[in-house]
Amino acid sequence: MLARLMTFGAVLAFTVPALAADTPAKPATFSRDVAPILQAKCQECHQPNSIAPMSLITYQEVRPWARSIKERVATRQMPPWHIDRSVGVQLFKNDMSLSDEQVDTIVRWVDEGAVQGDPRDLPPPRPLVTDNEWKAVKDGFGPPDLVIKSSEYTMPAQHQDVWYRPMSDIPLSEPRWARLVEIRPTNLKGRRIIHHSIAYLVLNNDPEAVNTGTANGPDRFGGDDLVNRRPQLMEWAIGKGYDLFRPDTGKLMLPGEKISWDQHIHAIGEEITAGSEIGIWFYPKGQEPKKRSYLVGFTGLRQRGFLDIPPNSVAGTEGFTVLKENTLITNFQPHFHLRGKSMQVEAILPDGGTQILSYVGNFNFNWMTNYIYADDAAPLLPKGTVIHVSAWYDNTTANKNNPDPEQWVGYGDRTVDEMAHAWMNVVYLNDDEYKALVAERKARTAKETDERQP
Repeated sequence: MLARLMTFGAVLAFTVPALAADTPAKPATFSRDVAPILQAKCQECHQPNSIAPMSLITYQEVRPWARSIKERVATRQMPPWHIDRSVGVQLFKNDMSLSDEQVDTIVRWVDEGAVQGDPRDLPPPRPLVTDNEWKAVKDGFGPPDLVIKSSEYTMPAQHQDVWYRPMSDIPLSEPRWARLVEIRPTNLKGRRIIHHSIAYLVLNNDPEAVNTGTANGPDRFGGDDLVNRRPQLMEWAIGKGYDLFRPDTGKLMLPGEKISWDQHIHAIGEEITAGSEIGIWFYPKGQEPKKRSYLVGFTGLRQRGFLDIPPNSVAGTEGFTVLKENTLITNFQPHFHLRGKSMQVEAILPDGGTQILSYVGNFNFNWMTNYIYADDAAPLLPKGTVIHVSAWYDNTTANKNNPDPEQWVGYGDRTVDEMAHAWMNVVYLNDDEYKALVAERKARTAKETDERQP
């Protein structure tokens, strides 16, 4: 009898967890399940007077948008992290995407009726952003060591696009190395009119700051690729964060240098006055990185300036750039205008092999997201590799950003024109450095494989 009871007890011990596992999960509620996700991933932009079209802080604010929120997160339009999850590098330093579990929670909450739940389950509220904050500060890097501002431009409510190109002094009395840079408009409203802003360095006897490690041939007029010969501290566009350079790499800034700004400003129906400013986080004094980081705009066009998108069509272009040096690529930021749809960056290796680095198949003009590769995942490529950028454009009514699908679209700087750049910071390595890093990565991979063995 005792043996039978023990057997029954053993069976009960194993069946109780199984029954618990089959018990339906509690209905998802806003207070307990959804609010923490919105707080962590959405409320930075979705709060009063910020850049998003609605606030997503209280249940009363969120509930009318429940179905739209479900559609946006299920299709991974929001948060603005549009890198394809099935190909290319998948490890990033600044990943703001939702996990599969978080997406499932939001979808389940909406499907179950989008109920509020017990308000006592709400997490403590986060402080609202009341100023034009630096994203790097939010991510824990502290305030910038130096902020350099451009003069401001007043854009009328109705006006043609403007390219505002003032100059700013860099107030340095000694050489300093930048480890992180971030551009932002000088005020919150400026984020509505400044499409992009580039901070070029006007050098003071520093020829090594000029990128000579890439080549994609002359343009259609027979000239050199001057875009990537002009040293840049940073390129910023709508929705972009900061450029964080790989450890022991950076950009050197010398006394007497200046910043030449290139700011593309467009009218939005309201008169706004704004400019740009760049925050610079330096390495400690006396600490010099071993390598320079160069910002390269890898082209998605066979010839610079040549682009032809017919009305009511989906079109594609491609561009090729040779790496003249062994190269480590540290980030990827696709850049289009209103018709941009998808961009793929592929490495064609000297031995004929290919490697997809990154692919964004659902580009959103309002979010020029910068994808910063994790240090151990950053693409490492031998000299002679060709960077192949493929770009696709949607000039149809299916593109919600398209102002007029009946128009022919060519290359140009206006918002209604089009272009294709893959902005990437690169670090060049000599042969010994390249071989050492390849060996280091192989050893790490082998060790991780061994550790996973039973």
